[in-house]
Amino acid sequence: MKRVYLDHIASTPLHSEVFEAIVPHLKENFGNPQSLHSVGQEALKTVEEAREKVAQLIHARPSEVYFTSSGSESNNFALKGLAHAQKSRGTHIVLSAVEHQSVLHSAKSLEKLGFRTSLVPVDKFGMVNPEDVKKAIIKETVLVSVMLANSEVGTVQPVEEIAGVCRKRDVLFHTDAVAAVGNIPVNVTELGVDALSLAGNQFYGPKGSAALFVKKGTRILPFIEGGIQEGGRRAGTEDVAAIVGMGKAAEIAMRDMAKRAEKERPLRDRLIQEFPRRVDHVFLTGHPEKRLPYHASFCIEFIEGEAMLLNLDMQGISASSGSACTSKALKASHVLLAMGIDHALAQGSLVFSLIEGTTTKDIDYLLEVFPPVIERLRKMSPLYTQYLEEKEK
Repeated sequence: MKRVYLDHIASTPLHSEVFEAIVPHLKENFGNPQSLHSVGQEALKTVEEAREKVAQLIHARPSEVYFTSSGSESNNFALKGLAHAQKSRGTHIVLSAVEHQSVLHSAKSLEKLGFRTSLVPVDKFGMVNPEDVKKAIIKETVLVSVMLANSEVGTVQPVEEIAGVCRKRDVLFHTDAVAAVGNIPVNVTELGVDALSLAGNQFYGPKGSAALFVKKGTRILPFIEGGIQEGGRRAGTEDVAAIVGMGKAAEIAMRDMAKRAEKERPLRDRLIQEFPRRVDHVFLTGHPEKRLPYHASFCIEFIEGEAMLLNLDMQGISASSGSACTSKALKASHVLLAMGIDHALAQGSLVFSLIEGTTTKDIDYLLEVFPPVIERLRKMSPLYTQYLEEKEK
């Protein structure tokens, strides 16, 4: 059976050069970076070299990069650490309605501790209007968080404009850039952000490798306490192999990012154009142009995403329905509902995410086998039967 993997938003494969860079640190170079002896200092050196590479990827200072274990941890660190550090100034936080669950749930935890949260709406493309952020900011607002790119619908937000709004109001701004960094150019200085989350497994690095950028001079409290690691801001023995892998992946991303996007974008566009032509009642989700180069997402009417995923898997095709953190929840995506998509239609969401290695033949195969899958599932759908009966009246 032909295998076509199109769920790279969940995680990308480990680049061969990254694997080679990691192996020595799983074997002979096992030292603890906090040890004073030469073995430990050699490990520390490799950690700092990786920090420099990650900083270069996002145009930051190495001292502004703090390694974590995941994008979700980085988001928790940012929301909770920044909010608590600013609590004497105010207790109000502004988020977009389409943030990742790690941001939304962090905000809910903060609400139990006396903070208040306001959600900014999005339009039908999942786009935040900077003016809505401006209106949501009040005297007590200390933090705004709006993601750079959405993993479910691919929309890239006007983060630079939103950061400008926050700067004028003297409010800290964080962006979840996990889906963006390593896939599109990201410059923290040009964006004007105070904090930014990123994860190595989104750009061919290892799972368990991530970081949080915190602009120099920005107060943030540790999320994990009990050690002096990461400048005292993130306790715990460093995962040297994962950090080295992320550093190497960052180095490769700087070298190959443009080439990757050049290969991915035409395949993405073909899928976006051809899929609705071959199957009726298929709707593109997210912005048609301002979206990630490797991302195509749809809602298919009358059938559920889980049924489509299982049937596609039987044809050798791997895809997703929503983000990796919510795809097994068996409920409509909060992102799609915030975009004004009907609850029933939102149940039929599908996300196809490509990589540099995705081929024209892969997309051809998907376009060949998917229409019959949809036709078969619709024949079993009472919603589709009802639609046909009403259409005939």
